[in-house]
Amino acid sequence: MNVTLRLAELARLHPDSVAIIAPSGRTHAHWTWKQLDDACAELAAGFSSVGVRRGMHVALMVPPSFDFFAITFALFRLGAVPILIDPGMGIRNLGRCLAEAEPVAFVGTSKAHLARRILGWAKPTLKIRIRTGRFGAEHSSEALARAFRGRGQNGFAPTQGEDTAAILFTSGSTGIAKGVVYTHRIFVEQVRMLKEAFGIQDGEIDLATFPLFALFGPALGMTAVIPEMNPTRPAKVDPTKIIGAIERFGVTNMFGSPALIARVGAYGAERGVRLPTLRRVTSAGAPVAARAIETFSRMLAEDVEIFTPYGATESLPVALIGSKEILGETRFLTDAGKGICVGAPLPGIDLRIVRISDEAIPEWSEALELPVGEIGEITVTGPVVTATYFHRDEATKLAKIRHGDAVRHRMGDLGYIDGRGRLWFCGRKSHRVVLADRTLFTIPCEGVFNAHPLVYRSALVGIRKPDGEMIPAICFETHPGKRVRWPDPQGDLAKIAARFDHTRGSPRSYGIAPRSRSISGTTPRSSGNGSRCGRPVSWAIDRVQWFCCCCPDRASSRSRISVSSCSDFVGSGGASALAFTINPSTLTAKKNRAAATMIKLMTSPRNSP
Repeated sequence: MNVTLRLAELARLHPDSVAIIAPSGRTHAHWTWKQLDDACAELAAGFSSVGVRRGMHVALMVPPSFDFFAITFALFRLGAVPILIDPGMGIRNLGRCLAEAEPVAFVGTSKAHLARRILGWAKPTLKIRIRTGRFGAEHSSEALARAFRGRGQNGFAPTQGEDTAAILFTSGSTGIAKGVVYTHRIFVEQVRMLKEAFGIQDGEIDLATFPLFALFGPALGMTAVIPEMNPTRPAKVDPTKIIGAIERFGVTNMFGSPALIARVGAYGAERGVRLPTLRRVTSAGAPVAARAIETFSRMLAEDVEIFTPYGATESLPVALIGSKEILGETRFLTDAGKGICVGAPLPGIDLRIVRISDEAIPEWSEALELPVGEIGEITVTGPVVTATYFHRDEATKLAKIRHGDAVRHRMGDLGYIDGRGRLWFCGRKSHRVVLADRTLFTIPCEGVFNAHPLVYRSALVGIRKPDGEMIPAICFETHPGKRVRWPDPQGDLAKIAARFDHTRGSPRSYGIAPRSRSISGTTPRSSGNGSRCGRPVSWAIDRVQWFCCCCPDRASSRSRISVSSCSDFVGSGGASALAFTINPSTLTAKKNRAAATMIKLMTSPRNSP
């Protein structure tokens, strides 16, 4: 069993049809299915000649390109195990993940090899180094393929369904990045489930905006169009290049992160752009705002939907819902604090809600399952559920439940099943805020405040007072790039909170009104024991305005001192609530006075959490 068998079949059935379209200078280059299959065979033979073997871990650091597809499928063909890491996780995390994965071979661009040499990535285990550029390693992928031109490896490694096919690292956005072990059977099952769920036909054209999802395009029989963009910065994408690629190549299928969907949708809707060739759009990786779905939908034909599949690196896909159901029904329930509906589980997925626990659950018991409508942890089992993390036995114990002969994965997400069998997402388990009399869940709380027209996004956090009491707070952000006049934000949001049982009585809200420059940071969450974890977002730092619910008249657009001088605010832990929106380790060289002031506030002993 090997996912690349599908490529050989397509090369036989449609040898002259286009498989890959990629930017090349000022134009685009095209490769047919036969050319892709031949390249995979030649690269496989070349890699084998320098010692790459079945089961060998191979770090792969090549950007979206023809080389990325050809090298990845060549490694699958050999039975080698590519290590796939999202470069957006940052240099430090990349190095740690590579060390943990223990690669014996490293295939990458010249820049990747330069970074490897300077930072010492995977130095103890590396023996084979292959470059796709002009320098950086002793072997060249181009030269290796050329040496076997016309006599590539036609056969496939005799891989079995349960053999390791790849190690995919989680993003690390909600905790430590972990290597998820994928088998060949899981890849084959994912292709089957995606094809059936979306009705994808051979010959369709896919716009590949995210590298790992892009690999599914050829496996599903679709032509992969690689757009001109930095896949690690989807929020900064040039909408004209995305729209231009869709129009020029007649794209029928598109995947985009929520940030990309929002940016391209806003641009296209303002200009009356229509995209009649698209048959479906999918977006995943984070909750997709209904307003972003609505805006992007204006560019689509009336019968075309935007799908938001639910899942994780450890299990994908799990559930599915389309934009018609979201915009026609569930968005209004989200605004009322019911959570985000992610649809019904896909065929073959056994989804159960279990009681919330931070402890390991070794064996399944029916007593764990909660009734319909009750919020608990989401667990799944099925043909696409992975069984282990690589070299992380403790993480595997915490995330997996033995259920008969199967493995049930704990998603780390909270939610409930409604009376129609649909799953409603209520946030990460580690982000819940446990109070003396109740537990607050992030998505239901944030949803009611996000419905306010001036709120761009919000975050529920827990602030622990010196006496140990946990105070819930909502941090909110107004729309980027828009100057708004909002005389009484705390009063308005307090009125919203009072309308719903689960937010009534939450006494504090802190806001930021961004203007221009954004830098990376984190919005930490507090778990029940007061520990903190973060999810990455971009918080604007230029001309930030803070609103203190205790003394809004003291809010300042230039200094944090006036806010931190409020004794009630500081005494309740409010200064820490403000401080943690910027993480000093992620600041770029373009630090300004406002950032320096924030760092001082963060590192002040008085305000340390």
